[in-house]
Amino acid sequence: MLNEHKSSKIGTLYVVATPIGNLDDISQRALKVLADVDLIAAEDTRHTGKLLSHFAIKAKTIALHDHNEKQKSQQIVDWLNEGLDIALVSDAGTPLISDPGYSVVNLCREQGASVTPVPGACAAIAAVSCSGLATDKFQFLGFTPAKSKARQDFFLNAVNSGMTSILYESTHRIMASLDDAAQCLGREHKIVLAKELTKTYETFFSGTIFELIEFLSDDRARQKGEFVLMLPGKEVDKQEFNPDAMRMIDLLKNEMPLKKACGVVADYFDLKKNALYKAVLAQQET
Repeated sequence: MLNEHKSSKIGTLYVVATPIGNLDDISQRALKVLADVDLIAAEDTRHTGKLLSHFAIKAKTIALHDHNEKQKSQQIVDWLNEGLDIALVSDAGTPLISDPGYSVVNLCREQGASVTPVPGACAAIAAVSCSGLATDKFQFLGFTPAKSKARQDFFLNAVNSGMTSILYESTHRIMASLDDAAQCLGREHKIVLAKELTKTYETFFSGTIFELIEFLSDDRARQKGEFVLMLPGKEVDKQEFNPDAMRMIDLLKNEMPLKKACGVVADYFDLKKNALYKAVLAQQET
């Protein structure tokens, strides 16, 4: 039984990242944890069973997925309190990143149970690291909404955030999703796609939304697989503001938070507070 981060009486929940494609990406620590724990809570026991079999790991598994997670959470905490060590895994990558596990980890934290990560593969991070987009600041947004209008709002909010956005899309919605992106952002907006990461047919595509639609339409086989879409954020508007307004902010920011100072100055000069605040931040970065 593992002894990391726990007393001899209380078990630990290990949140274990597993490969997203290439099985060689599993860490030595992950293999050790999976082999040593008393129980593995898996999104799909059959899928995880193949992984365990590949590495000759014999372990008891239970199903923990979207449909039973809330009901199983207390049972898992009870097992931890009885001294069992448990590994939480999803079908691929890092659990809880658009995968089940939130209810269990949240309940463990609420009840003081020990939770520790076993880091490893994550499709979102793998994709953005090779995207060529800015990574000094980015956001992960999960899967796009199911309905067209909600998707268009989703894309607009993502781009207007001013940072790189990472999102997942399913095979059966990829083309409709790109059509919505083209409608609300324009066909010439830049986009990067990562597909089947670390697998035999791993693909990266960087271009405009229109070019990506053409690329996927040329061969319908390209529309199958696991997709990560990435969008660059809209650049902050560096419009010049009244010099008196900027000087007043310089004086006020020593007496109050910068955002509040911008609010006061925006009211005084009848300016848009958020635009003024972003302009000040952009000025500070230059």
